[in-house]
Amino acid sequence: MNLNKPGAAPEQAASTLPDDASFRDAQEFSLVLGGPLFQLLRRTHLADDGLHLMRQRVISIALLAWLPLLLLSAFEGRMAGGTVPFLHDVEVHVRFLLALPLLIGAEMVVHQRLGPIVQAFLARNLIPGEARQHFDEALRAAFRLRNSVSAELLLIVLVYALGVLVIWRQYIALDVASWYITPAAEGSHLSLAGIWYGYVSLPIFQFILIRWYFRLFIWARFLWQVSRIPLQLLPTHPDRVGGLGFLANTVYAFAILVAAHGTLLAGQIASRIFFAGASLPQYKAEVGLIVAFLLCVVFGPLLVFTPQLLQAKRQGLREYGGLAERYVREFDRKWLRGGAPEDEPLVGSGDIQSLADLGNSYEVVRGMRPAPITRDALLHLAAAALAPLLPLLLTMMSLEELLKNLFGILF
Repeated sequence: MNLNKPGAAPEQAASTLPDDASFRDAQEFSLVLGGPLFQLLRRTHLADDGLHLMRQRVISIALLAWLPLLLLSAFEGRMAGGTVPFLHDVEVHVRFLLALPLLIGAEMVVHQRLGPIVQAFLARNLIPGEARQHFDEALRAAFRLRNSVSAELLLIVLVYALGVLVIWRQYIALDVASWYITPAAEGSHLSLAGIWYGYVSLPIFQFILIRWYFRLFIWARFLWQVSRIPLQLLPTHPDRVGGLGFLANTVYAFAILVAAHGTLLAGQIASRIFFAGASLPQYKAEVGLIVAFLLCVVFGPLLVFTPQLLQAKRQGLREYGGLAERYVREFDRKWLRGGAPEDEPLVGSGDIQSLADLGNSYEVVRGMRPAPITRDALLHLAAAALAPLLPLLLTMMSLEELLKNLFGILF
């Protein structure tokens, strides 16, 4: 299978995989190497087949969104003067100089880290031989959706029809005079910089952002299709999720994407703190909501494996319970009811160790979790989302007070 040359997985993962068609297809998995925008970036030499040249992409796209705003606001005399001058608009600088580069940079990380996760389904023999065809079909469906021209055209329509005209104009744009807008009784008027901001810069950002949600949908759909395959789960696997523990590593693939959302929220809150007299504690609900949203986006798709995990746990308890019952009866008969030969010593016998091993295996089955999600993964995601908000603590206390409180907690 070779759909728009999605790219190869890291060499260390490929070297551990058998050489057959299914494994070669899995090695080509990528959420980002495809689609009209990717082909456009290749033609403009801002990307190659392996998604390199990231620095060029980040600089070119960020400057296309931000630099004209600087020049136009300077031309109109709104760069440093007025109620909200361009240079003082923290939200704009954070959006285009921090969040946008993070969204672009996340592509390489997702490309490199999701591939081995997909390959692990085969490397760990979770896919039965007779179900390889269904696994391949799930891969092909993901590639077709990723490469869809009509899907990206629809995203552009949504950006302008909903993102710009509805969400930005009514819910995000400041309701005070600023470098990009002048409120008036008959309606607000956009400056030249505001026109570029509303119809070029913001659509670029929103398209890249919503394109990520589309890719997350493709990933969730792929996992759902894989979850329809009867997986060869091992109830006694030490990861306590039948061998699916590697799926928790998706948090490391999406960590930069999560940080981009936290950065975007930090910019919006900072703008309202500086120009609307708000304070950070007023946004506790919004912070909690964005963290909960990101938890659902990253870990929600993993819940599709819960039915199979619960079934594997029930079956494992039933089977290992029966095995334990037979072994315990034999152990009881041999060592407590006089069944052992007179010349066989108890000390040095492996029977007790085998009984302990069997008990440990049963406890592993009994401790199986209903989803391949770990506490460390949850904390890692929450930290990635909240880290960009930490500088806003300086709006509540001085750096000296903040460091003093921090040292007081640690020491």
